[in-house]
Amino acid sequence: MRTTDRPGPPVVQDAAHLDAVTKRFGRGGARVTALRGVSMTIPRATFTAVMGPSGSGKSTLLHCAAGLDRPESGEVYLGGTRLSALSETELTKLRRSRIGFVFQSFNLVPALTVQQNVTLPFRLAGSRPDRGWVDHIIDRVGLAGRARHRPAELSGGQQQRVAIARAVAPRPDVIFADEPTGALDLHTAHEILRLLRDVVDTAEQTVVMVTHDPAAASYADQAIVLADGMVADTLYEPAAAQLAERVGQLEASR
Repeated sequence: MRTTDRPGPPVVQDAAHLDAVTKRFGRGGARVTALRGVSMTIPRATFTAVMGPSGSGKSTLLHCAAGLDRPESGEVYLGGTRLSALSETELTKLRRSRIGFVFQSFNLVPALTVQQNVTLPFRLAGSRPDRGWVDHIIDRVGLAGRARHRPAELSGGQQQRVAIARAVAPRPDVIFADEPTGALDLHTAHEILRLLRDVVDTAEQTVVMVTHDPAAASYADQAIVLADGMVADTLYEPAAAQLAERVGQLEASR
């Protein structure tokens, strides 16, 4: 990912693009600016981490990029699609078909099996899943022997693997991950990060991950560091120590 002030729609190879995105919350004296004219591009088949001090706008950035929230000004593109041109119904359909989500809390449906959770996006979109492909994805995340188990019968790491399989299965344009390792122990967290890295390297998926953990962000091709709702830095092939130092500098300057 790179910061850019380029106007207009993204080029073909961009998975997503934000152009001068501003987002505010609240009213009057309580009004808070979460994003201040952020412009950035997410190339296809890359792993991008988004970091920054608490309150820097990380989650707001993810929500706007994923079409979960509309910016106050600026434009968000998914491929060549301008999200502001879509109705709420069209935006919902786009999220179901072209965007995958992985959350810290897994967000699995307790009553459904692993296989049913993975195929849920297809059911919501009104499409029929390719069973061979779904079985392949479940096997790829290491859960072939647990396809008929329900979430309560799985460990936290296994539940997150189901969430990743669910996000990957529809072959979305971008997978957005919001603190996907925050609820996991260190060993399991690294397994999940290696899996996300593999999704990019072997399946040529695009992953954007919000994280507060420099070690997690070091798995990415590039890290976007936010401060006060703006892009403060872009680090390529970032090392954990380098990221920790940069975020520490920003926290100390607040």
